[in-house]
Amino acid sequence: MISRLENLPNGVIGFEASGKISAEDYRDAVLPALTHAAEAGEVRFLLVVRDFDGMSGGALWEDLKVGAEHLRKWKRIALVTDIEWMAHVTSLFGWMTPGETKTFPLADRDRALAWAAG
Repeated sequence: MISRLENLPNGVIGFEASGKISAEDYRDAVLPALTHAAEAGEVRFLLVVRDFDGMSGGALWEDLKVGAEHLRKWKRIALVTDIEWMAHVTSLFGWMTPGETKTFPLADRDRALAWAAG
């Protein structure tokens, strides 16, 4: 499930993901916010992941499309998680994502938000 985070600084969109992620999560929550942010300018993205039980095949496809559709609009992606393998994969392959990517532990959510907004 993905839910939108509210009360973020102007220009930052944020979500909290937990459990199993579905294609509907992307379609209903992420894509409308991302399209709006891209139309307004740059995409500054905060993603908080407390627990993760995988993604459906449709969700994986939507995730790949999310990055490609607005390729030049991505500015910063802050991943906030204590899931070690996720942080490790992001540090290894972050260069492949559009924009700048940085990982933060859950305790540093406010610092991650400030970085994404900066």
